[in-house]
Amino acid sequence: MNTDRNQRRLLEKQNAKLPPYLQRVPPEQWPGFKPPDLIEVWRSRNFLVQIYAEPAGYQRMSICRSIHNGDSWADKVTWDELMRLKRECGRGDVDAVEIFPADQDIVNVANMRHLFFPPEPLPFKWSAGR
Repeated sequence: MNTDRNQRRLLEKQNAKLPPYLQRVPPEQWPGFKPPDLIEVWRSRNFLVQIYAEPAGYQRMSICRSIHNGDSWADKVTWDELMRLKRECGRGDVDAVEIFPADQDIVNVANMRHLFFPPEPLPFKWSAGR
């Protein structure tokens, strides 16, 4: 998506009105096109987070910055930001994984990160108790 200067200025003004932390966007405020598996939308002045229902009881959290540089959405979401956003969406108490797919499965259309929430705690992980 390419944006012109006026669109970027409008986005900056809209972003400035939002709090620095995520707030849930009611479904009636979502844009007209809604993927059938989209179940939650969250927004802050810096991020857009969407939660999708995935097969086998998984959920997927899609994260992107809400800042556009004219060519693409801003990049570089840190680990600390991912953890904070996960908590702000009410999922701080569940495991999440990020997938780095095989070359033939790569879909890279935007500066976006995805966390997957399994329906059960992960059997492999570091924990404070170990």
